[in-house]
Amino acid sequence: MSRPTYLLDRIGPDSHTLAAYQKRGGYAALRTALKGKTPAEVVDVVKASGLRGRGGAGFPTGMKWSFMPDPAKDKRPRYLAINADESEPGTCKDRVLMERDPHGVIEGVLLACYAIRATTAYIYVRGEYRLSYDRLQAALDEARAAGLLGRKIQGSDFSCDIWMHKGAGAYICGEETGLMESLEGKRGHPRPKPPFPAMFGLWGQPTTVNNVETVFNVPFILERGADWFRSMGTKASSGNLLVGVSGHVNKPGVYEVPFGVSCLELVDGYAGGVWKGRKLKAWFPGGSSTGMLPGSAIDVPMEHDAIKNAGSMLGTAALIALDERACTVRAMEVVARFYDHESCGQCSQCREGTQWLSQIFHRIESGRGRMEDIEMLATLSKSMAPGKTICALSDAAAIPTLAVVKHFKDELEQHVLEQRCPLADPHAAKRPAALAHSH
Repeated sequence: MSRPTYLLDRIGPDSHTLAAYQKRGGYAALRTALKGKTPAEVVDVVKASGLRGRGGAGFPTGMKWSFMPDPAKDKRPRYLAINADESEPGTCKDRVLMERDPHGVIEGVLLACYAIRATTAYIYVRGEYRLSYDRLQAALDEARAAGLLGRKIQGSDFSCDIWMHKGAGAYICGEETGLMESLEGKRGHPRPKPPFPAMFGLWGQPTTVNNVETVFNVPFILERGADWFRSMGTKASSGNLLVGVSGHVNKPGVYEVPFGVSCLELVDGYAGGVWKGRKLKAWFPGGSSTGMLPGSAIDVPMEHDAIKNAGSMLGTAALIALDERACTVRAMEVVARFYDHESCGQCSQCREGTQWLSQIFHRIESGRGRMEDIEMLATLSKSMAPGKTICALSDAAAIPTLAVVKHFKDELEQHVLEQRCPLADPHAAKRPAALAHSH
């Protein structure tokens, strides 16, 4: 498992302080860029590196930056919004960076602002992430006092400030336009697109939205070069990424690996294998919205295209493992209830669909399911996704539902036939048959 690392190398007892960060070479990439590279050249280097967004969609970062309008023709103020909401169940990688290496996040933000010619950035932090918020705010105060933030940074012509914003605990604000609505002080309802943020973002101005881990990679790329970055990972997905492994494993945690590492190695090697000597029954590759795969499909590369070909998505690289005694129907009951609770209610497919999915999974898991419920789950999900609503929350509920119907239909049927969860306490009383037909 010995592989080159860089994302977590600086983490130590005092790694959140400016002194420790600068001792390890921190802010050198920013100084180099301000002295020797134009914003367009920074964009070109990031394009050449093949860096893809780490927030879930995997869109090429340099290309996203280039969507911002030409500053010679569009004089409007422009903004960078950093998505640190991290509300996808199973995901906790950005929290590690914000708490343990906040100056690395800040340097990445400054370089991204320089590249897109923005003078203001907002970091939107999940409301429950109190330590993350405090660490970032303290780091911003240190950077501002050291002349690394504010007017004419390091004696250059580049001025930039970064402001913090606490989220209000809504999953939907992790969607980029919902995040912008919340930043503007409004209810976090996603916006229809087009117009896209690059032309009409915060307060109607050009805006780029990036994930924490995405910008965290930028200083390394600027300092070590695009070729170095491409030397890790795969041809389609370069560099390293942070993978959160949770669920039924011996050593849950956040691990740094290159794209293309086997998910089997992640579970059996890095995470110490499935706990209690049990076998792997099912797993989510990238958070609860990516859809469960059977344990037999675990030997697949952790990479965008490979996971897609396996029938799921890389998402936020939050691998959740379920052992052989876990109930996939119970897992989906929890997932469906979450998305029902988090729907903003704008789109009827999502507002009604998530509620029905939650109710049906609860009915099946509690021993009152009907065989037609299984087909109804699939029919409902197909009417909810893909791309039939303003944002992807409807998809996030439908995709794992379709996956469990595809891969674990026998378990759904067993619940209906036995009128109980077959993986529950075998001595529990069996529900009356009449309940199987009740609403």
